[in-house]
Amino acid sequence: MQLPETFHFGEHHLTTGIAIGIAEHKIKAVLTDSCLEKIKASCQRVQNIVDKGDTVYGINTGFGPLCNTKISKEDTRILQSNILQSHSVGVGTPISEQLAKLMLILKIHALSKGYSGIAETTIKRMLWHMENDAIPVVPSQGSVGASGDLAPLSHLFLPLIGLGKVTYQGKTISTQKLFDKTGLTPLELGPKEGLALINGTQFIAAHAVLVVQKLQHCLRHADIIGAMMIEGLQGSIKPFFEELHQLRPFKGNQHVAGRIRTLLQGSEILEDHIDCERVQDPYSLRCIPQVHGASRNTWLHLKELLETELNSVTDNPIIINDELTISGGNFHGQPLAMALDYAALAASELGNISDRRIYLALEGNSPGVPKLLMEDTGINSGYMILQYTTAALASENKSLCFPASADSIPTSLGQEDHVSMGSISGRKALQIIENVEKILAIELLTAAQAFEYRKPLKSGVLLDEIHKFLRTKVSFAESDRVFADDIEKGIEIIRKSEIIGLVDKTMMKKKLQWDSPHLNEFEMY
Repeated sequence: MQLPETFHFGEHHLTTGIAIGIAEHKIKAVLTDSCLEKIKASCQRVQNIVDKGDTVYGINTGFGPLCNTKISKEDTRILQSNILQSHSVGVGTPISEQLAKLMLILKIHALSKGYSGIAETTIKRMLWHMENDAIPVVPSQGSVGASGDLAPLSHLFLPLIGLGKVTYQGKTISTQKLFDKTGLTPLELGPKEGLALINGTQFIAAHAVLVVQKLQHCLRHADIIGAMMIEGLQGSIKPFFEELHQLRPFKGNQHVAGRIRTLLQGSEILEDHIDCERVQDPYSLRCIPQVHGASRNTWLHLKELLETELNSVTDNPIIINDELTISGGNFHGQPLAMALDYAALAASELGNISDRRIYLALEGNSPGVPKLLMEDTGINSGYMILQYTTAALASENKSLCFPASADSIPTSLGQEDHVSMGSISGRKALQIIENVEKILAIELLTAAQAFEYRKPLKSGVLLDEIHKFLRTKVSFAESDRVFADDIEKGIEIIRKSEIIGLVDKTMMKKKLQWDSPHLNEFEMY
């Protein structure tokens, strides 16, 4: 499937791939005339409520425990400006520009559905920030993920009223300086607009978008590197046979087994030891389909839930039509919070089994592969200490796996008495994934070192191409050196997805196809 060239906010179906494509200016996102008509109609409904004097939460009442405090018609606009300022209480290191921009994109899409009472001028200003990469500075801490991501979203939209900071043309500047540069002026928010802006799950959802993207990259790398380790340690192909996985047909397991079969296709190394006396391999090799596959299933679950969230209206109250306004709980982050905690565990386990394969490679129990992956040890420590690093990272990830969604602290004087902590779930999941990228980079180095000892035998064309590419970046280690330099190169290869790109290119050139019955389901569109 190809990503679209143009996306219609509020009308088209938003996915992880499309959101990232918009953020990277690969997809043009627009507000259509029909979308703007829905926005105008919803805004007018809010104004009608104000004019009639009907009491509706957040339009002419205070917020949270102040929901019973009536606000006069004259003060409804001041109320909306005040809420952005009073709720801008975030602390901590700012999130990345990419995350903040994704928040902006997701919020525009949700508000454009026409149930939030936002004004046309406000939504167009948000679109201007997105198109011109004037990205608000958003602190990383302060959301409990229940009444929406109140603090992060407040900071995200302070620039609409002339406050806060933005990153623009490579520099972080005040919004006033942005206005001086561009000629923009502060907006006066109408009734409900402030509340519509800061109610919602876009901080959690933006993190989930990156979790889906980055975890998928880790999963792909893990299969490729695991296959290279199988070759280096002379593992058996039989645990990956289709016949076995038809008897326990989890989608992820079948998909991973098929990928490994494809990666090992045509291998001389496999043929060389096909009749060896080894009965079975350790779990870290033999159970790759079951472990990687379980993480794949988790990824699929998060992707499916996230797509529902990306196309939902999550602020409060929601203006259904002229007669019906509902003060509900669509802002509650629990659906994504729990899924993100699950994804964090899946990512951690991917790093955990990778560390086990690294340890296995160092033992020297595979014929032809020396202990610590180096011939002259004693004077040389070989790859011994690289596994210390993966052990430390794997252990750190385990400590981060406590589910944030298991906690709840009442806020807003008890009005918000159960919260999701989904913002913490998202932040922790990304932290774990970053650690897994480092673990996989080290496994790539150790697998390539073991792979070298199989020469002059060749593997399949895919793994041979990967090994040749890696040797242009990191040389075979005959003696000790500063391995931190090698690790940094490995991390860069992982984060740039260079070997994934190489595999895709080689498969197209050789007209190969993945041997997986669930290929499309595990793609990210």
